[in-house]
Amino acid sequence: MNKNIPMPDERGYFGEYGGQIIPPELVVIMDEIKDAYLEISQTKAFQDELNDLYANYVGRPSPIYYAKRLTERLGGAKIFLKREDLNHTGAHKINHCLGEALLAKHMGKTKVLAE
Repeated sequence: MNKNIPMPDERGYFGEYGGQIIPPELVVIMDEIKDAYLEISQTKAFQDELNDLYANYVGRPSPIYYAKRLTERLGGAKIFLKREDLNHTGAHKINHCLGEALLAKHMGKTKVLAE
């Protein structure tokens, strides 16, 4: 782990910032999700299954494209674009959704509500 990258503390805070703003009715449910995430997210089985989905469903790793004309037009540093638009579903959102769905599966849930 890179020591220069700030990570949240055990409460999910980055320094004085962080936390949750949720209705009291959801606190128990969110705690259940948090506990399940902390229990399984770093296990080899969970990581292997998630990485398999990324590779065989999403199409990751996404290619990196050298934007030659944009680099020439702007001058200076070479510009590269990570092509998340080539993912299955055409966006970066699938990366997050697969993790949520896999967590729900391991929790024995049969429904997932998402934005």
